Parts: sequence; C-alpha cells; structure tokens
Amino acid sequence: MYKHILIPVALDHETLIDRKLENARHLLGDGGKITLMTVLENIPGFVSEFVTMKIDNHLTGKIEAKLREAAGGDDAISCAVVTGKPGVQIAQYAEEKGIDLIIVGSHHPSAQDYFLGSTAARVVRRAGCSVFVVRD
Repeated sequence: MYKHILIPVALDHETLIDRKLENARHLLGDGGKITLMTVLENIPGFVSEFVTMKIDNHLTGKIEAKLREAAGGDDAISCAVVTGKPGVQIAQYAEEKGIDLIIVGSHHPSAQDYFLGSTAARVVRRAGCSVFVVRD
C-alpha cells in the first residue's frame, strides 16, 4: 500500500477525477494521504508583455477552490497549485514531497500523441516513483 499518492488534475479533463480518487483510496495504506495538484503553465514572455495582471496569482485561488470541490470536502485530501511545464513539475513535486505513487489520467493514444508525447507519458518517463495510468 502507498503512503502518499499524488493525483495531478487537468481541469479540462475533470471526468477522470472521480476514477483517480477511487483508485487512490483503494491503493492508499492506513494513515496515508492524497494530494490533488494542478500545474499552471507559464505565460510566454512575448504574451506576458501585454497582460496587465499576474495571471497565475489570479487563477491560483480559483483553481484551489476547484480542487477542494473535486476532493468532495474531504479534509484528508490536500491540494496544491504549481506553475511550470506539467510533465516536469509533476515529477519534481513528487520527488520533493516524498510521493510514492502518482495517478495520472490519459486518453487513448493516437499518432499525434506518439510524436508529440502526452503529459502522462512525460510523467512516466521522469517520475522516480510508481505511476498508475487511468485511461478515459
């Protein structure tokens, strides 16, 4: 059983959250914890020049509220919002926080995903812990 499970959440793929949480609860050991996390991608420099407010500061609170809602009010589930490239930040966060399992979601692969790579594939390649992939 796992002690600390990380569930990265792409808010545009909310349909997988319940399945990922169900799997996490099944795999979680006694006294273990679950963290829901979203990664905000940085705005490219050429775009940020035209933005008058810090978009990540503006969105962080709203995204944390969405994660809390996804957690169903379960206070045992913690939530985190970080910025950067998702495939990199998820693996880095897991290493920093002592995560021993990451549960990622993935759609069925196509030729486009094979050449470009998906976030799930990047996490699997970079993570130093086990990764459980839930298909939609």
